[in-house]
Amino acid sequence: MSKSKSSGFWDTLKTVFYAVLIALAIRTLAFEPFNIPSGSMIPTLLVGDYLFVSKYSYGYSRHSLPLSLPLIPGPGRVFTSSPERGDVAVFKLPSDDRTDYIKRIVGLPGDRVQMRAGRLHLNDRMVPRRRVEDYVFTDGFGRIRRVPQFVETLPGGREYRILEFGDGAELDDTPVYTVPEGHYFAMGDNRDNSLDSRALEGVGFVPAENLVGRAEILFFSTDGSARIWEFWRWPGAIRFARFFRAVS
Repeated sequence: MSKSKSSGFWDTLKTVFYAVLIALAIRTLAFEPFNIPSGSMIPTLLVGDYLFVSKYSYGYSRHSLPLSLPLIPGPGRVFTSSPERGDVAVFKLPSDDRTDYIKRIVGLPGDRVQMRAGRLHLNDRMVPRRRVEDYVFTDGFGRIRRVPQFVETLPGGREYRILEFGDGAELDDTPVYTVPEGHYFAMGDNRDNSLDSRALEGVGFVPAENLVGRAEILFFSTDGSARIWEFWRWPGAIRFARFFRAVS
């Protein structure tokens, strides 16, 4: 290999190395992309949504690093900032510390949380909700379905939409959960189709260490009707109206 070709090869290798390093730094310290595989956060997030999560919002723990490398002393976080009630957050499932979950933070440390007949209660007060238009979707059999939709308002004024098929589902009546110090209580907006902190053995309280980041903005969305090679079907499958929509 000539000297000029050898120099060109090493220059390319260094460029690729620096590009990968910069991408890893952005992913670790600033923003990480996630996609939504389930319907537990409908109507806020749909299956096939892709979003950016801010890694700096709550500070950093070992779960902020690729493969949850134990380079940050734990348990705990550095440059810590606490979630606000109503944040949509990504966290590692406490039971395995590997699976990414995304839910809404409704309970803060010290809160008493309970569901009574499908209504959320915080610190012995019912969280107000108001009925709005039905959520309409097409099911897997091509049938048009309608689900009751509500706007729930947390203490402090944070509003968001939830779905409630009925007020008698398995997790619509619960004991009182007292959120331990250093933990959070998370729930899906699709209340009757979400495995969340109400199921103590399935998810339970979320340790602060397990928080990955806060959902910020959608950058892509597809309904899944077009495979990657079916480019002629992409325009009908892509939900352009959801691009660059803030997660709230």
